[in-house]
Amino acid sequence: MPEARGRLDSGEPSATAMGVAMRRAAHQLFDDPRVFEDPLATRIIGEAALKRLKGELERHLHPFSRALTAHVIARSRYAEDRLEQAYGRGVRQYLVLGAGLDTFAWRNPHPDLRVFEVDHPSTQAWKLAQLQAAGVEAPATLAFAPVDFQTGTLAEGLDAAGFDASRPTFVSWLGVTMYLEEGAALRTLADLAALPASSEVVFDFSVSPERLDPLARKAREFLVARVAAAGEPFRSSFDPAALSGQLASLGFSEVELLGAEALNRLYFEGRSDGLRLAGASRIARARV
Repeated sequence: MPEARGRLDSGEPSATAMGVAMRRAAHQLFDDPRVFEDPLATRIIGEAALKRLKGELERHLHPFSRALTAHVIARSRYAEDRLEQAYGRGVRQYLVLGAGLDTFAWRNPHPDLRVFEVDHPSTQAWKLAQLQAAGVEAPATLAFAPVDFQTGTLAEGLDAAGFDASRPTFVSWLGVTMYLEEGAALRTLADLAALPASSEVVFDFSVSPERLDPLARKAREFLVARVAAAGEPFRSSFDPAALSGQLASLGFSEVELLGAEALNRLYFEGRSDGLRLAGASRIARARV
């Protein structure tokens, strides 16, 4: 998997990784009931960011912000729901690709579930320091697989971390594919399709603009402009029907794509606070 966000020589996480963490934290602070429980979300961003966030309720309630927050928390909730089902059928390895500031490893309820986090070494070091400063130590079930794709490969990083490619694995790959060229994303998915039977991957992707209605297309254009201004431009989008066929051709035996309507039914039904997905992105689930 090539580097999706460029080199992170500043010693801090990427702008998008921090932005996602801020939305998870905002959800803990401002939304009731919560769709996604993450008590560490407000601690991992640091005291300065948390203080700033607490003064941004009005910004959080903007319709575009609500839709983006809904996508962030829905994909995390869905991935962890599917992980729980995979654990129930015997999967004991969890691979988080492009982990960013995800906190599941610290919330892991299963002492026999091994978690492998793959990300740039700089992001991982910053993340670990933030949690240590908050008095939260890394659990024994977590293994970091730092990979700088300028100098190493995913396979090398996983091997060094003790990952066992012969065992069924659940994989979450969130907030990454849109920053990769289409071919690079498909190559990574092909590698995941080679994992043992019962392995599964959940990932999100950007929908090709021509497949969106005008409102969703406008929301996508706004987001694309924002991340490009932060130096992290979108590089790919997919036609959902074509992607479903591509996943099947790679060897996945079970493929499901979920759009805004399905995810809103799952997680946001009956809410009156505007916390709903708008439709510009999709979540995919593919099982080996």
